[in-house]
Amino acid sequence: MDQLTVKRRVVIPVRAGDVMAEFISFNGDESGKEHIAISFAGTTTEKNDTPLVRLHSECLTGDVFGSGRCDCGEQLDEAIDRINEEGGYILYLRQEGRGIGLYAKLDAYALQDQGYDTYEANEMLHLPDDGRDFGIAARMLKALGVNKVRLLTNNPDKAEQLTINGIDVTELVPTAVHVNQHNRHYLEAKARRKNHTLKFD
Repeated sequence: MDQLTVKRRVVIPVRAGDVMAEFISFNGDESGKEHIAISFAGTTTEKNDTPLVRLHSECLTGDVFGSGRCDCGEQLDEAIDRINEEGGYILYLRQEGRGIGLYAKLDAYALQDQGYDTYEANEMLHLPDDGRDFGIAARMLKALGVNKVRLLTNNPDKAEQLTINGIDVTELVPTAVHVNQHNRHYLEAKARRKNHTLKFD
């Protein structure tokens, strides 16, 4: 498997220009997916030598349209706020629907409407309950010269996959729990089935 290299770095103002972020593309990903790293210099004067990093899988419904059925949009907003302050990276991974794709995710939503949880729905569609590969994130980090991270996540699998692929995860930094009446069942399934560190009131 070839090493990734940085293709392009472009500074883009986000949050209506309130935040300056550097978007970074890569060469060498044989999957053809256009994963992006987003770098934030940090606004705090107390710099940490180990960058804060968030692996964020694409979620059109949550990230763009603010869907209440997941917590993806809120987690992305939280990551931008925290990493813009502390300095670090968001790796935006094109792995929609935990890797099954947008249309299949909508099929799974239809099954969830019948009472199945998010993992049961995938199983009924003969799809993996989580088809994401976080090894690509490790390759992106290495291309950026980053071998040690503080990981912003509640998902232990992300840390495990980074570690297996040669990234030193020095700290797991939990995200907030963004629960509402529409996503509670989904979040409870993540905690129950995949050991996500989520605490509910």
